[in-house]
Amino acid sequence: MNNWGYADHNGPNVWHELFPLANGERQSPIDIITTAAIHDPSLPPFNVDYDPSSAKVIMNSGHTFSIEFDDGEDKSVVRGGPLHGSYRLRQLHFHWGPCDDYGAEHKVDGRDYPGELHIVHWNSEKYSSFVDAAQKPDGLAVLGIFLKIGEHNVNLEKITNALDDINFKGKQSSFTNFDPSCLLPVCKDFWTYPGSLTVPPLLESVMWIVLKDPIAVSSRQLSRFRRVFSTTETDETESCYMAKNYRPVQPLKGRNVRASFL
Repeated sequence: MNNWGYADHNGPNVWHELFPLANGERQSPIDIITTAAIHDPSLPPFNVDYDPSSAKVIMNSGHTFSIEFDDGEDKSVVRGGPLHGSYRLRQLHFHWGPCDDYGAEHKVDGRDYPGELHIVHWNSEKYSSFVDAAQKPDGLAVLGIFLKIGEHNVNLEKITNALDDINFKGKQSSFTNFDPSCLLPVCKDFWTYPGSLTVPPLLESVMWIVLKDPIAVSSRQLSRFRRVFSTTETDETESCYMAKNYRPVQPLKGRNVRASFL
């Protein structure tokens, strides 16, 4: 089931042919309509407690590049917000578009951002593994952080510097001593809603925490993302860059979006 992608022949418009959940009731991403979001004063702030030593490898899946973390114990977790209990950090990855005008998955009142960071966690208090949790309605929690074009982001340098080692699909390299909290905006106001993974198999197991404020990255940094290959080094077909890897917004289908702020 790894023959999906983002091209016309295998992209989001045809995912439903292999993954029926693509037409499910709580699919992500969505367009967050701010006037329809419900302010929930009972929502506490969310808190991250990340141990930099839990970072292990950076890898190229052919669909994105990700940093994988040791989730064998509660070394790095997120709590609070809409979550009950603690969720262990599993990985982080990015989505982007072919230019600086769009490429984020979520939208806000129809507004496009050029990219989006996802920090993925799983419910370790209720479930025994990430794979088990991903099958459950309350199994996963993902922080979504918008990227905007602006100043060079020094906290991204370690990641972009490592991309040369994983330029091709299937490559991975050691990546240690990294705290993802350095990629969060100062303001922690957020929207939250029940949704899904935005990549196949599109499991409807994610509690989304989408931060209101974006973080700045430079145009040069984002262009480096687009020069990562979606093909292997020995691929006999033409090498292809990962020019885009985002899913369009999906119908809300009656779900409520809550806001932690007025």
